[in-house]
Amino acid sequence: MVLRWTDDEESALTSTATASGVGFRSDRGPILIAIMVTTGLVAIDATILATAVPTIVGELGGFSSFPWLFSIYLLTQAVSVPIYSKLADTVGRKPVVLLGIALFLAGSVLCGFAWSMPALIAFRAVQGLGAGAVQPMAITIAGDIYTVAERAKVQGYIASVWAVSSVVGPTLGGVFSSLGIWRWIFFVNVPVCAAAAWLLIRHLHETVEHKPHRIDWTGGALLTVSMSLLILGLLEGGNAWAWSSPQSIGAFVVGTVLFLAFVRVEKTAAEPVLPLWVFTRRLLLAASLIAVAVGVILIGLTSYVPSFLEALLHVSPLTSGLALAALTIGWPISASQSGRLYLRFGFRATALVGSCIAVLGVAALVWVSTDPTVIGVGLSCFVVGAGLGLTSSPTLIAAQSSVGWGDRAVVTGANLFSRSMGSAVGVAVLGAVVNAKMNGQNPQQAPEQFGSAVTLAFVVVLGVAVAMVVASAAMPRTTTEHVPSDEPAE
Repeated sequence: MVLRWTDDEESALTSTATASGVGFRSDRGPILIAIMVTTGLVAIDATILATAVPTIVGELGGFSSFPWLFSIYLLTQAVSVPIYSKLADTVGRKPVVLLGIALFLAGSVLCGFAWSMPALIAFRAVQGLGAGAVQPMAITIAGDIYTVAERAKVQGYIASVWAVSSVVGPTLGGVFSSLGIWRWIFFVNVPVCAAAAWLLIRHLHETVEHKPHRIDWTGGALLTVSMSLLILGLLEGGNAWAWSSPQSIGAFVVGTVLFLAFVRVEKTAAEPVLPLWVFTRRLLLAASLIAVAVGVILIGLTSYVPSFLEALLHVSPLTSGLALAALTIGWPISASQSGRLYLRFGFRATALVGSCIAVLGVAALVWVSTDPTVIGVGLSCFVVGAGLGLTSSPTLIAAQSSVGWGDRAVVTGANLFSRSMGSAVGVAVLGAVVNAKMNGQNPQQAPEQFGSAVTLAFVVVLGVAVAMVVASAAMPRTTTEHVPSDEPAE
């Protein structure tokens, strides 16, 4: 496959590209803007919904089911990422990302018209299918056109998207909830989708060298069904049915068997949807484990911090959203500086420092949650975000840099798959913990009990953060001297 851009943008593919060529006025500037707007779709959605959960539950009902709003989105996003990554190597990046934007747009409109919690959950699944193409393709395109050194600067631009979204998302979510028009949380995606699609159609041009490929549909189906059953068992066990019931046991047993069948299929598939070699290399395995931990930590705070503050302190959705925004403000600030650190000290050292900072932030959150204040929770979230920014970006770039162009989409997809699965399974596990403590009660009915349940969930998140430190320490020592040049190739 050969990627081509309009006007002078083709020069971006030459081996003479340098960090000075990064920016809006550079040859690749229009593509960078397109990547940023596309990233904004996922970035805004990551924070805008959480602040409105109490309002949505109040209108549609189903508090015990609300974790599905996050879990189903993350599940469909996760299981579709490997398939999209394979398609990207077959038909090109552009058709796949445009398909993702179209699905995300359709899912957003349907969510806006949802008439019940089950309907909203189903439409969130459509949104997740779109996000499964949007986020990895944006990152893959950036990896294609920028070198390792340039990506340090690109991270700053992409981080700015998350920084803006971290304020815009919770603010819009809080305002829409306060005004009783929470459905606009989804309708606001319409103009963003239109802008992202127009920029990509206008500026990104590909010449695809068609080669015969076989998409591993069997592996994709087994992965989807197996993970769906496992998450179903986690979310509904002790809630819709007893943990020891035939439904619960059946979901776990059948899910496990199908997952083992998926592993077996991937070993023999000509072109596996999720190549197992990605998890056999030390660097890629460590990066994937870190991504799982990042996913759990991120969803743990995103799902419960707003509801926690609203139930215990009776603050407005806007205030709780701004407290959560501290997480996604700390992340892009540290991510934008991570390039300087990993180019000087190496990927492993940067990730290790970031994971330790995240542990401190989560530990502070656990302590503060016993006697919460908005400021205390917000500062703890900021520290966690700063740690995740120093951990997530360097490990993903390290993984991308360890392979050639032909495998970059697969490696990027595997890393984001790991993060999404971490979030999907994490929200299921944390939902099971909270639901078990609440015994079917609503947070407004038993706020103190809800507070202790969320504190217990934060303790689980703390354990995951400690595991992330171990995974970061397990990364091979990587310094700038050992980083491949990784020049984009035609």
